[in-house]
Amino acid sequence: MTTTDRRDEGADVRFSYEENLVTAIDVEAGVAASGESKADALAELSDALALHEGGGEEIKNEDAFLREIGIDSSDVTVEQTPPWCE
Repeated sequence: MTTTDRRDEGADVRFSYEENLVTAIDVEAGVAASGESKADALAELSDALALHEGGGEEIKNEDAFLREIGIDSSDVTVEQTPPWCE
């Protein structure tokens, strides 16, 4: 038997395709993730939504974290709006 949860009514995930990249976008949350296939993009989106909803570990020192993953913090601006939210 299949049931529908009222919390999912109106839930909308859209996909965009660019060369070898598929991007899954949760329209309501404004969260997106990409992968090499639709299934990969959805799996990444699932992880991104979990983090967006408060999962994961808190980053206490953002600059140190960015250095650790190889990003120069001077290249990052907080005011950037993802293209799918515009």
